Amino acid sequence: MVGSAAEREVKVQFRSYLKCAVSSAVLGVMVTGGVAHAEPDAPDETSVQEKVIVTGSRGKARSVMDSPVPVDVLSGDEINDVPFTDANDILKTLVPSYSLSRQPISDGGTFIRPATLRGMPTDKTLVLVNSKRRHRAALVQIGGSGTQGPDVATIPAIALKSVEVLRDGAAAQYGSDAIAGVINFILKDSPEGGSFSADFGQYYEGDGFNSTLAGNFGLGLGDKGFVNVSAEFSNADATVRAVPYCESWVCTDPSNPAFPGPINTSIAGYSYDSFLAGLSSADYSGSGVVQPWGQPPSKALRTFVNAGYDFGGFEAYGFGNYSKSEADGGFFYRYPGNGTIENIRLEDGSLWSSLFFFPGGFTPRFFGTVIDYSGVGGIRGEWDNGITYDLSARLGHNEINYTLKNTVNPSMGDQSPTSFHPGDLINEEKQLQADFSKEFEFGLSSPLLFAFGASYMDESYELVGGDYNSYIDGPYSLPDPWGFCDAGAPTAAGAAVIANGSTLDCADTSDPVYKALGVGSNGFPGYSPEFSGEYTRDSYAIYGDLSADVTDALFLQGAIRFEDYSDFDSELVWKVAGRYEFSPNFALRGSVGTGFRAPTPGQQGTTNVSTRLPNGFPVATGLFPAGGEIAGALGASPLKPEKSTNYTLGFTSSFDAFTLTVDYYRIDLEDRVNAISTKNVSTDPGSGAAYDNYLALVGAGVVGAESIGGVFYFANAFDTKTEGVDIVGTYSKDWANGSSTSLTGSINYNKTEFDGPVGSVFNAEDQYDFINYDPKLRGVFSVTHETGPFTLLARANYYGESTNSDTGGPNGTLRYQDYGAKVQIDLEGSAQVSEAVKISLGARNAFDEYPDEKALGDNCCGRIYRSGDVIDWQGGYYYVKLLAKF
Repeated sequence: MVGSAAEREVKVQFRSYLKCAVSSAVLGVMVTGGVAHAEPDAPDETSVQEKVIVTGSRGKARSVMDSPVPVDVLSGDEINDVPFTDANDILKTLVPSYSLSRQPISDGGTFIRPATLRGMPTDKTLVLVNSKRRHRAALVQIGGSGTQGPDVATIPAIALKSVEVLRDGAAAQYGSDAIAGVINFILKDSPEGGSFSADFGQYYEGDGFNSTLAGNFGLGLGDKGFVNVSAEFSNADATVRAVPYCESWVCTDPSNPAFPGPINTSIAGYSYDSFLAGLSSADYSGSGVVQPWGQPPSKALRTFVNAGYDFGGFEAYGFGNYSKSEADGGFFYRYPGNGTIENIRLEDGSLWSSLFFFPGGFTPRFFGTVIDYSGVGGIRGEWDNGITYDLSARLGHNEINYTLKNTVNPSMGDQSPTSFHPGDLINEEKQLQADFSKEFEFGLSSPLLFAFGASYMDESYELVGGDYNSYIDGPYSLPDPWGFCDAGAPTAAGAAVIANGSTLDCADTSDPVYKALGVGSNGFPGYSPEFSGEYTRDSYAIYGDLSADVTDALFLQGAIRFEDYSDFDSELVWKVAGRYEFSPNFALRGSVGTGFRAPTPGQQGTTNVSTRLPNGFPVATGLFPAGGEIAGALGASPLKPEKSTNYTLGFTSSFDAFTLTVDYYRIDLEDRVNAISTKNVSTDPGSGAAYDNYLALVGAGVVGAESIGGVFYFANAFDTKTEGVDIVGTYSKDWANGSSTSLTGSINYNKTEFDGPVGSVFNAEDQYDFINYDPKLRGVFSVTHETGPFTLLARANYYGESTNSDTGGPNGTLRYQDYGAKVQIDLEGSAQVSEAVKISLGARNAFDEYPDEKALGDNCCGRIYRSGDVIDWQGGYYYVKLLAKF
């Protein structure tokens, strides 16, 4: 699952101000943030060019092959050649070490998709824009590692000049989070011209129509500055890759002999005919299934502005974005008798269930609006003493506004609304940064570059309370809310409703009068005042970095960084890297260093109750903060930082038009943050530990504990060892007829093992799936052929074998399903119909290849494929794209 994209030889213009810009930047280079166009005699796009990267080290920019650590560079042309506009999907397509899955039912994961780099979750990869830290999204992914990283999708593809992916631990150079690596998105900075693109496509299945309109233009500020503006609007329809929901407990397919299944036909409001007729209203997607697994419908507006101006003695720069996106998805289908749709007795003693609202049962619909904006500004220059400086400030804001429809607050009974606002999530960051560098002559092959600096960051994470009805514990959260019974006999109130015709039977412990229903908007209970609030922290850091070509053949670099967090102890991390060139065609490179990641305020404070499948069956499951009273009663301890030790060793080689890099890596991660296996909860005194968990929830004051079937929390659960190898090869050939062909191959092998016992936090199924669920082998192979105005592109995406497990074997033992290797091929043909206009026709997954169908119980409820599979399961997609430059 972890790998590398081609270490492509990207041609980046060398402008006359490069040396100054590189020296002054904290993060190695601020080439894109500077004012490249301030120099009147700057060369044009076709002159003096060099293969340069800006992310690999804090020293001067180096070529891809000269870097002491592996870096993938994606040029603007390569980005344009990918039939996606979402930056997440672009990275997944071009960088094998970057994996991404579709999350159709994953709470906020439907709107902000989690990704991994080199087998590590998103929040262990530092994301930069123009070499400045990108703020996190407001979403904490529920389950798994609880990752909270930046929302890469907020960066429009048309705004990108290039992308650099550093595949090496770099916390000592760049700060916390850079355990797996660094991704640097470099914005366009042209002061003139622009482009417009229109992209339209649809899946072979006839759904998921997607349209994207995007534009970019540059404006000069006199002859010393620029403003470059990008905007993108996209709209995507839903897809459905599902069969009718037909399980042992209910079946919604009238053509199946199992219909409707062994559901409780005494539920108030239920009849065979009403249930059958009501299924059409339960199918909100219009697809004929009540559980429409697939891509959710979405639309988004993304904008970015990049600007700079040269004032003579110093340069000023700034960039920022605004993004707004909307999407909606479904939760699990609620069927008659599932624990939510149950009989209760109203105040008049009559029977009632939410089937009176939803005769065919219901599937809650979850809507999310994600608003993201940021601003970065700074000045940089060089003093007379040769010290360069870069002083900057940034603000980043991300929020998610939730709406829940087509559901109920069961505890409110017949007084429940069917639409709720369960609350909002807000993440905000402010940072001040000062970076300096100076060169010293020590008789080495190059000057010794000393980079140093400091930063201060303030972070906040807020859970904004939902509307009252979304969290209130209504009368039916407790048995016998109207006092009809006492010790098995009717009270005066009970006798009165019996006299009026009620079937109340206080002597029958199964009478609906004793039923207690769940609290809050079903599917996603709102944030109550008890679980709302703001979590804040601040931190500061200082660092130093030394690098030089010690000899013509040997480059060495060392870095050290001290960071202190208000909610954690301080950390000191270091890194050493080097490269030795045996000949112009062959060099060894490697690095070793330490890193850390401080759990975010969101990870420490998030709370959630949602439907999950801990044992292959949907139950309401609660997530509670590890440092809070509730999780503490269940055995949790407050989170502490994760710590890592990273190693890389590899070689680079080149022979004429062929280049090859091979890099081995290892990441030892201590105190890895992950959700524990779900603990069962039961009100049955004979259920042992499950009943103890119920009592713990009650003792901690959890309202509606009776309706919760499982609980979990994040913990520093275990230590892991991740190892892998990246192999990247490129070859180019110019033909006698003027055409050219280029080939790129990238292969990654990655595996993760537990480094110590994990039985106290992970059950057998979770242990097995953590190691084996995703393919260990991944590859991307592409060939591009250009002849005259025509370009042909073919790309093969290879995914290796994997295995999944569940506890469906005899006596709850594990059973397994092997998933075969798959190859999905993209094809595209382009024609340059004029100097300015290019038209492309293509197909993604052209041969309509799907992953193996699921067979295990934890993939229930109408799913055809594993919804968390990193292999795309939407099928073939064809498209047309127009690109016009001016």
